[in-house]
Amino acid sequence: MSEQISRAAKRAATAQRILDAARAEFGEHGLEAATIRGIARRAEVDPSLVMQHYGSKAALFNSAIQLEDAAPDEIETHLHDVLDVRLATLPPQTRALVRSMLTAPEAAAQMSAFLNERAANLSRAMGGDDADLRAALTVSSILGLVIARHFLQLDAFARASDAEIARVARPWVTTGVDPATAPRRDDSD
Repeated sequence: MSEQISRAAKRAATAQRILDAARAEFGEHGLEAATIRGIARRAEVDPSLVMQHYGSKAALFNSAIQLEDAAPDEIETHLHDVLDVRLATLPPQTRALVRSMLTAPEAAAQMSAFLNERAANLSRAMGGDDADLRAALTVSSILGLVIARHFLQLDAFARASDAEIARVARPWVTTGVDPATAPRRDDSD
């Protein structure tokens, strides 16, 4: 029995090391540029172990970006990181998906599933009244910013640097993170 426990403990420790390495790699390089080999190298494991534990780079990324039981400052930091990534040049796959989501049902379904997962993850981390709605509004706002910056190329965004937009958008995108400071719903309507 103790051998099974130690195997399970070793397996859990390896999975955690891979997850920690993935968070670092994704944080430094983004989803598209991070590689399974780079994650494995950082975790000091064979790349096959990364796949054995997580199945795919997309599944590992999904695990790496979970925010369960996060404090408001951790959520804000996460949203600022997301904002920084989305303000930068979009990779071709993301451009294709966003461009196609309103005309191709497959792209719409994929984008909807991704955004619903991101909103649910954010909602769990936020907690409090209206967490689902606040999370959906935050995720939708970031998507709107991506569309306005990269596809519609609104004049104000075209004239501003990523850093300038991030400076203004950071407090705006994190408005509803802390339920104690989130705008209250008026039930009188």
